Amino acid sequence: MRIITGKYKGRRFEVPRSFKARPTTDFAKENIFNVLAGYIDFDGCTALDLFSGTGSITLELASRGCQQVVSVEADRDHHRFISDCVKKLQAPGVLPLRGDVFRFLKGCHQQFDFIFADPPYALKELPTLPDIVFESGEILKEGGIFVLEHGKDHDFAQHPRFFDHRQYGSVNFSLFH
Repeated sequence: MRIITGKYKGRRFEVPRSFKARPTTDFAKENIFNVLAGYIDFDGCTALDLFSGTGSITLELASRGCQQVVSVEADRDHHRFISDCVKKLQAPGVLPLRGDVFRFLKGCHQQFDFIFADPPYALKELPTLPDIVFESGEILKEGGIFVLEHGKDHDFAQHPRFFDHRQYGSVNFSLFH
């Protein structure tokens, strides 16, 4: 797993082979961040990474200058890996939380400029995740962006807050505001 750009550019972390989650490919990650650069300035923003998995997106956001990154991951080993990576980088403002994403969303009272979610593609709630995020109060700030990574079996183009879709190989990203 590699950090693409920013102050930690080029740093690599070996993801244990025992992990079920795999990091978003460098190709897909680099391309979606290139698209996002036209919509949001990450420098100084607050970000939320849901279903953090290996922490690839969390670390990329920290590297790109986010003031605060909250990373939510339920798996104990994945959470520990993310926490260890954050310690190695000495990345201030990164808060790895271990817990259930849906429970976190229900109780969250903070607002974020950017929200990224990479749930397991087989997650039964995946089709309703945009609604769950937007019904969680005002978790996304006015003008903020929510990105949902998903497989080819889902199409969010009819969602009222959808505004863009990008596909890189088998990885799909739907963007909402």
